[in-house]
Amino acid sequence: MRTHWVGLLLLLLVGLLGSCAAPKTPVVSAPPPPPPPPQGVFVLLPDPDGKVGQIEISNPSGSQVLSVAGQATTVAKADAPPSAPVKMSNQEIAGIFSPALAALPPPPLRFTLFFESDSVELTPDSKKLLPQVIEAIKERRAVDTSVVGHSDTAGSKEYNYRLSRRRAEAVARLLVAGGVAPDLLEITSHGKDNPVVPTGDNVSEPRNRRVEVTVR
Repeated sequence: MRTHWVGLLLLLLVGLLGSCAAPKTPVVSAPPPPPPPPQGVFVLLPDPDGKVGQIEISNPSGSQVLSVAGQATTVAKADAPPSAPVKMSNQEIAGIFSPALAALPPPPLRFTLFFESDSVELTPDSKKLLPQVIEAIKERRAVDTSVVGHSDTAGSKEYNYRLSRRRAEAVARLLVAGGVAPDLLEITSHGKDNPVVPTGDNVSEPRNRRVEVTVR
């Protein structure tokens, strides 16, 4: 029994002395490579209506104009000029900008309500659309809803401005009666200045007798 314990003790001592006598060589790791220089990627996207504008990306080293949907340019560093525009696919745009796109508010909803000639009375089809407008405002918890009155070109400019205003106010009253808070509504009138169907003067065009409601 004593021999067994002595042998075990010697084994432990040898192991301990061996570990003390032969320390491990410290491993020095190489520093990580420096990160690549930051790049700025700029891409031109259409607005919610599908319209495409134009942007200019410039710095002291140069500039590039983007005027086609999906066009992109890259600025590799502060003192480098923007690269020549290239077209990015929808998949590439989503891969790079998905967090930013997800954070965008939903696009506004637009409704057009039409009126009888020289009247503030909605057409039958527009009366049927009104509950959908009210539901959209409530579901979105909209903080801003514009109600814009328009007219055709029949009659004077002053008369049509007043008529368009009355139409916008009539729609606003219907929205409030449906439970929309009045302080959410912005009421304006364009009269006959912005027809959706361009016509000559004194033309009765049903598609121009309207109120446009934009829910944001």
